[in-house]
Amino acid sequence: MPELEKPDNPLVTTNTKWRFPSVHPEGRKFLLIAAVVTLAVYGGVSHFLGWICLGLTIWVAAFFRDPIRTTPDGDKLVVAPADGLITAIAKVPPPRELAGTDGLTDSEMTRISIFMSVFDVHINRAPVSGRVRKMAYVPGKFVNADLDKASEENERQHFLIEGDGFSLGVTQIAGLVARRILTFVREGDRVDAGQRIGLIRFGSRVDVYLPAGTGPRVLIGQRAIAGETVLAEIGVEPAVTGTSQ
Repeated sequence: MPELEKPDNPLVTTNTKWRFPSVHPEGRKFLLIAAVVTLAVYGGVSHFLGWICLGLTIWVAAFFRDPIRTTPDGDKLVVAPADGLITAIAKVPPPRELAGTDGLTDSEMTRISIFMSVFDVHINRAPVSGRVRKMAYVPGKFVNADLDKASEENERQHFLIEGDGFSLGVTQIAGLVARRILTFVREGDRVDAGQRIGLIRFGSRVDVYLPAGTGPRVLIGQRAIAGETVLAEIGVEPAVTGTSQ
């Protein structure tokens, strides 16, 4: 059976086995620190506090988990860049840092916002295949990322990805607890849909700005899985409705 870690080998079987996700390299130092503190507290301070520290150590490992994801093929598919709850879908102007003659159009675009709690996977992935045409970092505040004003006031990292005949915007937004945005790509890099492009610590939000003529295939209140959930299809405006129950 081909291994899932090798995307060049097609997955031809109809089943696979669950496995513990690995810890991303960015989180290993935090996991090591937490483990050392746990041992020190358990051995030299209190067994009770040591068990509490062990729980925190397990949470650190879970926070930085980096599971394998299976991304559907399709040049026009837009997949979720983050795990979490879809909290908003709205028509808004594009970020001014990405707008202009060499960026996104100045007209309104559909923005899909995905909120990541501290219990979600925080590895962010490219929603489409293409070239990273532009990146723009904006320092800012750390208000609750679930609020609409976070798109304008919080610390954030913008990406402009140029695909085959379209451009799409992605924004990492730091939240109330988050204090650092990390990126794994640079301007000019070629990315594949589902490829890891960044990480936010700890609890945050990611926005996707869809091109004109493209509508969402998801609804507010649904949960997204980074690299797997299809948010939209370029050039298609489906009429999607649903019921919360």
